[in-house]
Amino acid sequence: MNVRLYAERPLYPLFGLLSSLLIAITGLLAAPHENCILFLGSVWVVFFVFGCRRACLAVIPYAAVLCAVFSGITYAVSRDGISSYAAVNRILAVSIAVIPGLAVSPVQMVRNFSMLKIPRIITLGMMITLNFFPLLGNEIRQVREAMKTRGADSMASPRIFYRAFFIPLVVRLVNISDTLALSVQTRGFTSGSSAHSVYKPVRVRFTDVAFILLILGLCAGTVFL
Repeated sequence: MNVRLYAERPLYPLFGLLSSLLIAITGLLAAPHENCILFLGSVWVVFFVFGCRRACLAVIPYAAVLCAVFSGITYAVSRDGISSYAAVNRILAVSIAVIPGLAVSPVQMVRNFSMLKIPRIITLGMMITLNFFPLLGNEIRQVREAMKTRGADSMASPRIFYRAFFIPLVVRLVNISDTLALSVQTRGFTSGSSAHSVYKPVRVRFTDVAFILLILGLCAGTVFL
């Protein structure tokens, strides 16, 4: 996960997770309706105002490309403008729903879950999962750079792909998993309900309450009006 996208003043992680679910569900349900695009635009502005500026800007190019592709495919198949409009809204709903995940660091999320007494096995699993994909991307880049150094830059050959890319990547991931398991053990993490403290507790602020109330109001207004 890119640390440059984290919010200057992070949202309360639980509210961020709840807002993602509400936005995704509301956007998917209301996709064919005319006011859905207004709802999604309003939600994007709310995220921008409440500190998720970099994450809001980061999703724009990806959302634009996906909207163009899927709306084009939908129109080519159905020849229906409403279906294409609904496809755009669904892509935008999912794109906007991921903003809290980009703007809130995994550390903040784990601290929040620990304070809420959520079972440690869930907290640890979430922390490992959130950190795995950025780590995997970094390892792939390093293996690719090593291939270029050795002059084996072509991925088209199955032999080169297997010996120069796949095997080194698997070995690196196995070593990382062993190191991660040892790191968890040495830091005293357990899957049980043993007593533990939380460094820098995550507290609910007034702005967090205002944020989730705005999201709830927008979702309710879109569904019921």
